[in-house]
Amino acid sequence: MTFSVHGLAVSRGIAIGRAVLVASSRADVAHYFVDAAKTEEEITRVRVARNAVIEEITRVQKDLPKDAPHELAALLDVHLMLLQDELLISGVKHWITERHYNAEWALTTQYEIIARQFDDMEDEYLRERKADLEQVVERILRRMKGVPSPLQPQQVVRQAGASRKESQQGLLLDDTVDVPLVLVAHDISPADMLQFKQSLFAGFATDVGGKTSHTAIVARSMDIPAVVGARSASQLIEQDDWVIIDGDAGVLIVDPSPIILAEYGFKQRQGELERERLNRLRHTPALTIDGQRVELLANIEMPEDTLGAVAAGAVGVGLFRSEFLFMGRESKGLGKLPDEEEQYLAYRKAIEGMQGLPVTIRTVDIGSDKPLDGRGKAQDTHLNPALGLRAIRWSLADPPMFLTQLRAILRAAAHGQVNLLVPMLAHASEIRQTLVLIDHARAQLDNKGIAYGQVRLGAMIEIPAAALTLKLFLKYFDFLSIGTNDLIQYTLAIDRADETVSHLYDPCHPAVLRLIAETIAECNAQGKGVSVCGEMAGDVSMTRLLLGMGLRSFSMHPSQILAVKQQVLRADAGKLAIWAAQVLASEDPAALLQQ
Repeated sequence: MTFSVHGLAVSRGIAIGRAVLVASSRADVAHYFVDAAKTEEEITRVRVARNAVIEEITRVQKDLPKDAPHELAALLDVHLMLLQDELLISGVKHWITERHYNAEWALTTQYEIIARQFDDMEDEYLRERKADLEQVVERILRRMKGVPSPLQPQQVVRQAGASRKESQQGLLLDDTVDVPLVLVAHDISPADMLQFKQSLFAGFATDVGGKTSHTAIVARSMDIPAVVGARSASQLIEQDDWVIIDGDAGVLIVDPSPIILAEYGFKQRQGELERERLNRLRHTPALTIDGQRVELLANIEMPEDTLGAVAAGAVGVGLFRSEFLFMGRESKGLGKLPDEEEQYLAYRKAIEGMQGLPVTIRTVDIGSDKPLDGRGKAQDTHLNPALGLRAIRWSLADPPMFLTQLRAILRAAAHGQVNLLVPMLAHASEIRQTLVLIDHARAQLDNKGIAYGQVRLGAMIEIPAAALTLKLFLKYFDFLSIGTNDLIQYTLAIDRADETVSHLYDPCHPAVLRLIAETIAECNAQGKGVSVCGEMAGDVSMTRLLLGMGLRSFSMHPSQILAVKQQVLRADAGKLAIWAAQVLASEDPAALLQQ
């Protein structure tokens, strides 16, 4: 019987194949007590398994192919850091020595305790790092049980006899060894993902994960059809079931009828043709039908991302998230903070990687629920981290750290076009403090005789207070960048990662659209640059509306650029302006967008 399982669409495309199930290792962990004399033996079992996993990941790092997504290397670093985390190690020892739990039980107990700390974090990205901890624990448990990676070929078991599905699907797909396979698992770790391209799998689905989970990030970078957060998919789907993974809609269709199979087979072929057509647009200028030039920029996290940005046809970097240079450093044996030289070299590498195109570097957007290594647990002192000491507030609270970053950015600006972007400003006093420190950084470089370049100064509009005081911002800044993710969250008082209220997180809420439209209009009226760098910029369903509002600069993940460019090439900006005004005046903008 055909049925569907809904999850989150995180990587576009359609995969059709037989299901290979990988159950969670934590689901069948044995619970028993050990004698006091055997506690050291249990601790040794965990330590040996953990060390084996560390060796395995270290080996994978050394053997990374040149074309592997840079995200994988960073995520493997995160897993190594978690494997060596003292809280995990000491907790497991505690449960074994004090409670006499067996090794597996002690490991899963400590996982649950740490996982709850992740659940309490306000930031979506940090909260979803719980999935990485779970993946690490899964790998240790698999090693203790002697179970290999879920993507190793020997794990794929084919049934020799005919099944109840073959009578239906046999009409459309021959049941041979060449039949594609899809992986259905509780979760997949980055190390296992590396093997995906060399495996027999056409796509995957997981029970857990979110749009910013590492599994989702890597799936997008590797262009693998995927659905995550499908909850009980691994329990509902049986081994060898025919499964369709619709990465566009976030749906799994199990045991599809011949008609559904034929329909999705057609969609799959259409998707492949569409990707080929999009690739042809790579070097086509982004011009609307009525001749309006549109700037399509890339969001990047690390200097290496510029390769993908240039390949996708980006005309610059609209957002370099510099905080990724500051995070996860202890696991790499680095200092708590990157010094001026390290930052300068990273920014210079990004600038040179863009081959003369402009690069917008956002000052560190970290703090509160995203503490730097060694700074302690901010959640212990901040009741609401999303509203606490973060972004520019953090930087202004630590002038030496901020000046170090500013000097590095100014020095890098000597090698190309650089825009300096400041996040989360809301007060005139913050603006003045920031400008004073920028001038102070220039003076420090002048005193040392160190060369630096000129930068255009910009501010993020991600707090409603900022959107409502635009004239103040435009008095001091050359351009503005709208961070729609936070702007929506703060305008609607909604944490989109909180399942109890996530349905209220609405980019099309009239208040949100009005703040965005008024920001764009005011910047255009004053001849100042304005861009959108949040998720809305890469959402093709929003492209026409943003164009109609007067936006001419979009910044997004490189993988989304060609799809947005296609929408731009098909748009008449003049006619869209009239339609956009109607949408903004509507009580239900989403309904007009769907039409």
